[in-house]
Amino acid sequence: MKYLKLLLIICICLVGCQPKEKSNTQIKDEAALELPKRPNILWLVTEDMGAYIPPFGDTTVATPNLSKLANEGVIYPNLYSTSGVCAPSRAAIATGMYPSSIGANHMRTNSYTKERGLPAYEAVPPSDVKMISEWLRQAGYYCTNNYKTDYQFKAPVTAWDESSPYAHWRNRKDNQPFFSVINFTETHESGLFEPYGFREIETRLYHAGDSSYNWKNKGASHANNRMTEEETPVHIPKDTKFKIPPYLADNEVTQRDMWKLYNNIAEMDRQVGAVLKQLEDDGLLENTIVFFYGDHGGPLPREKRLIYDSGLNTPMIIRFPEKLQAGTKDNQLISFVDFAPTLLSLIGEEPKSYMQGQSFLGDYKAEKRNYIHAAADRFDAETDVIRAVRDKQFKYIRNYRPEQGYYLPITYRERIPAMQELLRLRDEGKLNEAQKQWFRESKPKEELFDCSVDPFELNNLANHPEYKDKLNELSAEMDNWLGVIEDNPDLPEAELIKKLWYDNDVQPVTLEPIITNDNGKVTINCETQGASIGFKVVKNGEKVPKSWEVYQSAIDIPQGAKLVVQAHRIGFKPSSVIEIQ
Repeated sequence: MKYLKLLLIICICLVGCQPKEKSNTQIKDEAALELPKRPNILWLVTEDMGAYIPPFGDTTVATPNLSKLANEGVIYPNLYSTSGVCAPSRAAIATGMYPSSIGANHMRTNSYTKERGLPAYEAVPPSDVKMISEWLRQAGYYCTNNYKTDYQFKAPVTAWDESSPYAHWRNRKDNQPFFSVINFTETHESGLFEPYGFREIETRLYHAGDSSYNWKNKGASHANNRMTEEETPVHIPKDTKFKIPPYLADNEVTQRDMWKLYNNIAEMDRQVGAVLKQLEDDGLLENTIVFFYGDHGGPLPREKRLIYDSGLNTPMIIRFPEKLQAGTKDNQLISFVDFAPTLLSLIGEEPKSYMQGQSFLGDYKAEKRNYIHAAADRFDAETDVIRAVRDKQFKYIRNYRPEQGYYLPITYRERIPAMQELLRLRDEGKLNEAQKQWFRESKPKEELFDCSVDPFELNNLANHPEYKDKLNELSAEMDNWLGVIEDNPDLPEAELIKKLWYDNDVQPVTLEPIITNDNGKVTINCETQGASIGFKVVKNGEKVPKSWEVYQSAIDIPQGAKLVVQAHRIGFKPSSVIEIQ
């Protein structure tokens, strides 16, 4: 009998130890990512991009290049920006910090301030903060940005080896690893304006890195220098019947805007293909980690600038060398503040202690997130104060100005024909219930949405007793987050500026660098804490180098050479440029 009992126990143990069936995502998480020690990293960043592409379920328009990238890589459907608009989001990407924690959340810090009786200003992160590209430069990477900046602060000269419409990895030293950012602007909100046409500057992407290439009317405003509609390629038939989100009016005007949106995406896909072909032609594809993502959610009304998922969620694809984990999906929550620590982790360096994000790849990969967070404040001339937290299923929104309506009359957005239609129908009393929500005269203090069944966030569950525990959980998480990042949503912008400027009325200035030359051995210091120091050595009879070097330790200056130096702490005005012979 005891042997029978023993046999039964063994059988139970064997059954209990059988591995459960695993999804692709689970398999992916457990598989070792054996990446190159110092991989090249290429970011392909498009603007105003919701999940409008086939790899993420929308087959309205073919995107063969992005679909190929997804088939050879991993798709990440749960990437969220920290804001529904570009400049704050790009501040988060560049620093690894939440925009609302460093004075970067008002859109923009250097515009629409004079009209409000405020000075133009810049975000001022803590003194030890550097742009992620500068950290990579210090690690020996060649770093380029082509070409959009928009960080809510002036980038120090140490940020990039090159930042221009011609910046390219091809300009680096032999065998030097690179971090290159290519920005695609065709999908920007302004691409929905009339008259319609592609931006002339975007043709540079078919000639990337060729500094001899001149696009039509070069020198004119990038946003306004466009092809005529007759000159613009048509990638999807104009009579296509598009599915319209419930918060927009389904009529001929909105249908045309949807055609523009998808036509722009198709053109962006062709541009992505041109850049990837260059990478492959250079024999670099299998030593490069390629990221594709948008700078926030979609461009349509009630998408951009709002902190519903339609404004925050953007698709991401990562292709690893040798197609590692090709064709899989990773459902983890990822925030824009996670990019900077992840880049450091991918090159084997520990993320900086000031970074508020966490690494989702590499040697210092962290535990998966439980929540993402977002904030909305001023947009151009209009101000609101909203904070949000989301887990994998629920979104909690806290409105700090409930007496104020949701809709902000932003002049720029009102150039979109579909927006004009919503306003016309509102004034004529012809909006349906879903469309009316955006135009309510007041807001609830709290909102809670089950995004798994309500992806457009139209059914507020905050007052439903059965969701009280979830509401309390996410509200507590928001309180904790605000405390950790020291975000005071009620702080007026005027007081924020004074805080950033250390209670002064003018922007702080980086002190001039102190240069000591000891028989050709030069050391450089700056008494402004945290200032980056850039320098150029101009050898006798040679041209001034294009790139500023990042000063890290004493340098040797050849006889007769000239040294050019500038110091700059982010958010401060840079020092004057110092030259010594």
